[in-house]
Amino acid sequence: MQKMIDINSDLGEGFGPYRIADDETLLSIVSSANIACGFHAGDPVIMDETVRIAMRNGVDIGAHVGFADRMGFGRRAIPMGSRELETSVLYQLGALEAIAAARGGKVGHVSAHGALGNMSLADADLAASLIRAYKAFDPEMIVVTLPNTEAERAARVAGMRVACLFLADRAYDDAGKLVARSVDGSVIADPEEITRRVTQAIVEGTIDTISGKTIHTRAHSILVHSDTPRAVDIGRSIRAAVEAAGFAVAGLSQRRLREGNDRSYAQ
Repeated sequence: MQKMIDINSDLGEGFGPYRIADDETLLSIVSSANIACGFHAGDPVIMDETVRIAMRNGVDIGAHVGFADRMGFGRRAIPMGSRELETSVLYQLGALEAIAAARGGKVGHVSAHGALGNMSLADADLAASLIRAYKAFDPEMIVVTLPNTEAERAARVAGMRVACLFLADRAYDDAGKLVARSVDGSVIADPEEITRRVTQAIVEGTIDTISGKTIHTRAHSILVHSDTPRAVDIGRSIRAAVEAAGFAVAGLSQRRLREGNDRSYAQ
């Protein structure tokens, strides 16, 4: 059986007449879309447009939930209690699901954006609240997050499926965490370097850290940041690298169908 790798991208991150990326082209390259739900970015019309294009291309629909912070693009932490956090996440999931259902689709996976996502990696209480919201919405939903984090642990404790994420255009530290964007070299824009990193991650199960150390990783889904310079070129390079390594590019739902009840998502 041919191994599968998902390629996903954070999309629909515009507002009104403003667009941040070439979503339509990216949706011809990736296999899963993480669609902004109107809090850190996006609006109902953009959400609907993104869902329509995703469905036309056979791309899986997922929710990209975040803090209500359009001015800061969801990259500023907003302290809130568990109830407020959980209901704000449910609100976003419900909005995207309503649009997807109206077009004959379904929200099948979820990932957390920006500051919310980063906080969920290290804060056990926040991660537990986030996962409670996901599970209350749909216990069969696939949680897309970085491996060896509080978010992954909370999802597995809750019995939810987890797809381990690899960020092809971001540098990692020796602990397997993302290097802050404020650090030089934290964002990688060279398609050739990204291709090399992707091949290493999916074939060898390792990544080279920003310090030069090689560490182990798990990668079920590879992220293309739509707002990274040359995102379309990067997406094409990633897809070519995955296929050259002998993997099939397939959305998370397709992998789930083939793996049945395997909730570990292990290869």
